[in-house]
Amino acid sequence: MVDVLPTRKLRDLEVGAQGLGCMSLSPAYGAVGSPEELFATIHRALELGVTLLDTADIYGESEDLVGRAIAGRRERAVVATKFGIVFAGANREMGARGDAAYVRQSCERSLRRLGVDHIDLYDQHRVDPDVPVEETWGAMADLVAEGKVRHLGISEASAATIRRAHAVHPVSALQSEWSLWTRRIEDEIVPTCRELGIGLVPYSPLGKGILTGGITDRADLAETDSRRWSPWFTDDNLPHNLRIVAALRTLAEEKGATPGQLALAWLAHQGPDVVPIPGTKRIARLEENAAAARVELSPEDLERIEAAVPADAVAGTSVPRDYLRTTGR
Repeated sequence: MVDVLPTRKLRDLEVGAQGLGCMSLSPAYGAVGSPEELFATIHRALELGVTLLDTADIYGESEDLVGRAIAGRRERAVVATKFGIVFAGANREMGARGDAAYVRQSCERSLRRLGVDHIDLYDQHRVDPDVPVEETWGAMADLVAEGKVRHLGISEASAATIRRAHAVHPVSALQSEWSLWTRRIEDEIVPTCRELGIGLVPYSPLGKGILTGGITDRADLAETDSRRWSPWFTDDNLPHNLRIVAALRTLAEEKGATPGQLALAWLAHQGPDVVPIPGTKRIARLEENAAAARVELSPEDLERIEAAVPADAVAGTSVPRDYLRTTGR
């Protein structure tokens, strides 16, 4: 039995200390499962105080599924969704769009799919290099003024862009990849957010699942699993990375925790403004993740964890380098 989570604040938006990443409700990581199973997981999340449900307009049927799952439970959920990633050309290359007309069009579509009259946290998923962020955020601010959106966030943006967006309308949250496995935002972006009072919503806080200890071989990943294209999971890099996970497991066992729980606890201990959003389709994994919020770590524990998983020790990158060009704008 897991106690209801404490809450944290993303600027002035109160949420459970851990959220649920709903990209996992799409086929990105293989078979999705039945809607009934997914609904049961979301219902259990709300029971546990995992109130922040994070989705996006490009996550397949995720918005529709989240909307159906929270029907009758809307007041217990903090619904976050994102816009701005587009795929174009014969090769479906990932790009970004942030013009004012597209912002409004995207919001209206998300509201319909979610079946709600407002979005609690609306994020710019990627910054459009061809549209001033002031135009994008001006349109987003208009949505707040109209009551269609309550709070605004930005994802994978540079410190300079975060400042520009914040000058147009307060940024409640930055969503970027952050975990023991990926620490590139720590030098400049995290301090900028803290200076401006912006909350931090780390996605992939379990390193796309590798930090759970449940992945031991590429064969564990379905043929359709997008992680097969991640450099972390190549035949060359995975054996090295699994040795790091083994060191983390040893420390976790000392604390009576799983490797994944220790990784989530480490992230939560980075500050009271941090709300990780691990994704899962399964109730058992959801409960395991939520229990990480109760794992207490001393300064010595944190030092030992960081020594076991040095910031520069991981082999490869989260996604192919072509995809990284859309981040840090």
